[in-house]
Amino acid sequence: MSGHGPEEIKKAMKIYLMVFGILIVGTIFTVLASYIHFDNFALTVGLALLIATVKASFVALYFMHLIEERQSIYLVLGFTTFFFAGLMILTLWASGDKPLYSVMP
Repeated sequence: MSGHGPEEIKKAMKIYLMVFGILIVGTIFTVLASYIHFDNFALTVGLALLIATVKASFVALYFMHLIEERQSIYLVLGFTTFFFAGLMILTLWASGDKPLYSVMP
């Protein structure tokens, strides 16, 4: 019964409690960041996405056990992150464009 002894369970619980603490601190940062008002909307969204990405990474790595996976999983995850970041950048860039037509004169 490898992996289910008292020592392994204590080690796993220590890791899970550490990640739980990191997520609590990340939530506190998220709440504190919501009170900071930047002049640039893209900077506000960027900060929120950065905090959310760090928290989501910890959840995926430890609670979904991706930290134990093979290299191919990281390659797929990397491509997904790259394209997600590209779509976010395109969305923020397009939000500054003026519309080609206007509903109101």
